Amino acid sequence: MSGINYAALFAATPSPYLVLGPDLVIVEVNQAYLDATRRTRDDLIGRHIFDAFPDNPADPEADGVRNLNASLHRVLTSREPDTMALQKYDIPLMGRPGVFEERWWSPVNTPIPGPDGSVAWIIHRVEDVTAFVQARAGGDRPPTGQLTEREALEAELYARARELQRLNEELRLAHTRERQVAVTLQEAMLQSPDLARHREVAVRYLPAAGSLNVCGDWYDMVDLPDGRFAVAVGDVVGHGLEAAAAMGMLRSALSAAIRALERPAQALEVLGLYARSVEGALNTTAVKALVDPRSRLIIYSNAGHPPPVLVHADGSYDLLDQATDPPLGARPQHVPRPQAGLAYHPGDTLVLYTDGLIERRDEDIDAGLSRLTEALSSFRALCPERLADALLAHLGLTGGARDDIALIITRL
Repeated sequence: MSGINYAALFAATPSPYLVLGPDLVIVEVNQAYLDATRRTRDDLIGRHIFDAFPDNPADPEADGVRNLNASLHRVLTSREPDTMALQKYDIPLMGRPGVFEERWWSPVNTPIPGPDGSVAWIIHRVEDVTAFVQARAGGDRPPTGQLTEREALEAELYARARELQRLNEELRLAHTRERQVAVTLQEAMLQSPDLARHREVAVRYLPAAGSLNVCGDWYDMVDLPDGRFAVAVGDVVGHGLEAAAAMGMLRSALSAAIRALERPAQALEVLGLYARSVEGALNTTAVKALVDPRSRLIIYSNAGHPPPVLVHADGSYDLLDQATDPPLGARPQHVPRPQAGLAYHPGDTLVLYTDGLIERRDEDIDAGLSRLTEALSSFRALCPERLADALLAHLGLTGGARDDIALIITRL
């Protein structure tokens, strides 16, 4: 079996196939799909599926694109195959801008998991029944002796297709409602009133591509007496509503702990004890840094998290990696957490982030950390808001990432 040419096998498969990335960009296509759509590989490879096949603005009744979009996002979220009812698509005619032609397809969208369990690709397979549907609409009837049996079968198939269409529509509406609830929940949990008092701070939150727009990553800023303030990021294992719920509890607990204790190590100790009672909270990573403008000192403690970066005005940088300990709840017994301090100069930039910013598949994390520090050095002169945007663009993350990302950038 090892001698099989799988590329040739895929290319020759008689049913039309597309392979999509989690960003819904077309990464592969077989010949049957090219024949069915009258396209070439150059027309499709590297394009977003709905850029290649947009809605027909002249036909508001054609809902195939909308239904397909809902199905693909269900697959990304549930990581389960999704079979669609017969769909009508209007696809653009090549070389004739604004002109569409009718297609009737019965699609199946199947996720292919990556090593981390997330959806790495989606196989989009269609059965093209355009000729059959158009022939029946045009009155092309079968011979008299076969009329009753065939028409009965067609009626049964049509009824089942309409029922499946109705169920898919209900699922699409339920998914939309769940997404709206999730977005509202996430926005509420990430509120940080103290941020409004800091013009030189930028925050970013990017859920993993295909998620409900919620995740277990968080950022926070807390004002303390005497002009001091604390910043933090954290990362709960997993994605979706369960991870977001755990995140909300841990974020609130850490925010309260730093206000009461004012020492990052002690605040993380309290958080670690609390995490033992929260479902899904064990092995969460977090880092808390307290900034004291009077002494120009950053005091920090780290629970298994990637190290924050302090970027200096000359482009050099320091990693805050001298007080790193295991994630929350990783030890069977409570042990005091370490704490360290690092001096800064006015104009330096402190960057806290979660691992989705630097981790890449099949790559050592040191490579990602090096890429991050090089970018921060290059963009150091930008204000925090512009620096955040430039950093995400440089790292190729503006369109989403495979993992959740939380980022907080502070100009000191």
